[in-house]
Amino acid sequence: MIRFFDILISLAGLLLLLPLFLLIYFIVITGSRGGAFYLQTRVGKDNRDFRLVKFRTMRMGAEKSGGLTIGARDSRITGAGYLLRKFKLDELPQLINVLKGEMSLAGPRPEIRKYVDCYTQEQRIVLTVKPGITDYASIEYMDENEILGSAADPERSYVEVVMPAKIRLNMRYIDNHNLREYFSILFKTAARLFRK
Repeated sequence: MIRFFDILISLAGLLLLLPLFLLIYFIVITGSRGGAFYLQTRVGKDNRDFRLVKFRTMRMGAEKSGGLTIGARDSRITGAGYLLRKFKLDELPQLINVLKGEMSLAGPRPEIRKYVDCYTQEQRIVLTVKPGITDYASIEYMDENEILGSAADPERSYVEVVMPAKIRLNMRYIDNHNLREYFSILFKTAARLFRK
């Protein structure tokens, strides 16, 4: 049943948001050199890699200088990119990943392989469900970039503090993988974004 709602909502979202997609596309390609979309390999269900789609918010080649973004201190983010990230608009193209069946609307956010390799055996349980666009950890850590921006060592802080805390929050959905939790996450995410 969750897959049914994933298809229904993502398809409706892609159709309804098409004008916004076109506007963002234009803003991104005119604001900095490069294409409008950014593809990144992430780890999905059953430890399988897939290509996650986002609107590009960083300058071309920025990933070569590190994977974490650190809020206002990160000079790699474009002017439009700050705004897109603040309101999570850069995540909208992931509706395509949902439609393809690589992701769900709700579920643990997929990590890059580098961080998945740091998981303990117990933490690897997050790989038993389909990754999502949003989850309880995304709601709780909506300002993650700013949190890491204030850390002396953002990479270490992420691996040792933030990532384990996010996985613990993910367990709530994994332990109750049902429609009620699915819609709870979607409504709470929408409410948090509107408040922001």
